[in-house]
Amino acid sequence: MAKTRERVSDVKPYVERAIKDEEFRDNLKNAFVAARGVYDELMGPRGVSGKAVRVASDKDLRDNLRSAIDDLRNAADRIQKGPNHKGRNLLLVTGIAIGIFLFNPMTGGDARRWLKESVFGEEDEFGYQGNSGS
Repeated sequence: MAKTRERVSDVKPYVERAIKDEEFRDNLKNAFVAARGVYDELMGPRGVSGKAVRVASDKDLRDNLRSAIDDLRNAADRIQKGPNHKGRNLLLVTGIAIGIFLFNPMTGGDARRWLKESVFGEEDEFGYQGNSGS
């Protein structure tokens, strides 16, 4: 049987994600509110068959139950998938492409010169002389 520390370390990434993910918390809160509404509607003097009839016949109750299930499903999907890295991946690919372009032996020198002139302006504006040997 796993020790308490091992069990906690297995759950820790999910808890951290749940704390940081606002959409997950919203889904969970909405599910709780909908489930609480269903519970309040069903609790009362009726027996099991009366409650089943109520669920079968009351459209609002079924909608609340469906909403609770959908929100719980969304929350579970959200916590299991983890963070989305689309922005980070796009930045990485862009950086690699720029690196290849700037350090390519065929185009690199011209590309670096164009980039330097675009960012810093013409060399004469700043009095930059380069490596003229002086």
